[in-house]
Amino acid sequence: MDVAFFSAEGWESWGLSAKPLIPEGMAMLVGDDLRFESGDGRRLPLSLVNEWLRLLPVSGCPAPSSWGTYARILRDWAVAADEHGVGIFDTRDRLKALLSLYAVERSCGDPKRHLRAKTWNQHMSVLGLFYRWAVAEGHAAAVPFTYRQGVALYAESVRQILVNEATRRTPKAHVTIKYLAEDFATMFVNGLAGLRPDGTEDEGPGRFRGRHLARNGAVGELVLSSGPRLQEFTYLLACEVPALPPAPTLIPIAFPLPENITKGSKFRVTFASYSALARTHAYLGLERMLACEGSAWLPPKRWGEPLLVTEMDARGGRVNGDRVLWETLRPAQRRRLVAPDGGSMLLAVRSDGGPFTAWASVFERTSKRIAERFDPRFPHVHPHRLRHTFAMAVMERLVAGFYEQAARLAAAGSGADAALAHYLTTSEPLLVLRDLLGHSSVLTTEKYLRRLDMLRVFREHYEDTGRRWGFLEDEAAEREADGEFADEMVML
Repeated sequence: MDVAFFSAEGWESWGLSAKPLIPEGMAMLVGDDLRFESGDGRRLPLSLVNEWLRLLPVSGCPAPSSWGTYARILRDWAVAADEHGVGIFDTRDRLKALLSLYAVERSCGDPKRHLRAKTWNQHMSVLGLFYRWAVAEGHAAAVPFTYRQGVALYAESVRQILVNEATRRTPKAHVTIKYLAEDFATMFVNGLAGLRPDGTEDEGPGRFRGRHLARNGAVGELVLSSGPRLQEFTYLLACEVPALPPAPTLIPIAFPLPENITKGSKFRVTFASYSALARTHAYLGLERMLACEGSAWLPPKRWGEPLLVTEMDARGGRVNGDRVLWETLRPAQRRRLVAPDGGSMLLAVRSDGGPFTAWASVFERTSKRIAERFDPRFPHVHPHRLRHTFAMAVMERLVAGFYEQAARLAAAGSGADAALAHYLTTSEPLLVLRDLLGHSSVLTTEKYLRRLDMLRVFREHYEDTGRRWGFLEDEAAEREADGEFADEMVML
């Protein structure tokens, strides 16, 4: 059984009267016999699984990047059911027996098939959604899971919920979410640029001779100073990088992130340091320009039609002849953009001018190299760890009053962004951090800080300065009255 992704290319030759009502790139399961109906015309279980997958965009999962994950989870379950002679919609007793055996196989069986607790819980969540849908549609008799009562706590509010007993226990959240200390963050950026931990050239016999060091160092420092998620900085266009101020400044520079590449499609404005932006513009003006100028790169056919750009500016350009705003383009469209002078429109490009997106691999190799050559304590760095590092660094500076002092200096006539300076001077630190991270409320930010085990620092700051922490409880009461309980923390 394989996972396939739908493409409507050439549908006119399929003998259909209209284009299929299936989203482009939708994941589906295909059996070895390529059949979806039995001999008497009845739909096979695999066809019903694909029906549920097709409904994901209107069932709370609109992101194409998640469809493949859902399909692979169901594929593994369907393969296990087939191996043991159990139907996907078999009786509850047989499905529970299969679930018990499946849990053992994925935790104590073949090491190649082991799942960590967090990944296993994700599998159980997806299977639970699938079977609840199947029961509601009359395809299954019962859900093969057992649930018990649990308690959800959210901003002093308590309510009863159902907890799937098939899930495994996981470590406390603040233990699993890590960030880099300041010295390790500097060491990591230097490592991306091919330098030694102290920032000097590596002249040793085993020195690293990597490629695209200017690109890697510039993007790494930009992410650490502005905190975007992996998708947000991977699909950022070069023309969307903020302009560099005419003179160095301590006040950070506003950094808008377009809504169609952010989580939840929510536009937000973060900020970046002057040094990070200067390094990024140095990469744009030399290494990236040399890679893209006269490049013959075109997106591969499987991505879709090339999107040729002309008459571009910071807000938009003509794409295949039509005026388009950059903020309306999604990641799959952004990577198909071809610049007027050749090459990709994305910030990071390869040697041939094509888009570079393998940041997780670059970060992994860099952290491994640092640990082997310079400091064995250096951890594995995944892209989201840099976002946590940004949050912690900003929080420490907010508590210490760094941004407030820099904003007052800017307001005195340094030429920096006056609106941003006023915002940093007059706003509560927790509200600033909420806006930078793109959280829906300060309650979410409070939970985020608790998971990072740093909420105590913020509380002490409010006590020392005599400021009011109670606005959190006020907002909690308002949201409870409106029935909003996003980002709940379940206490088992």
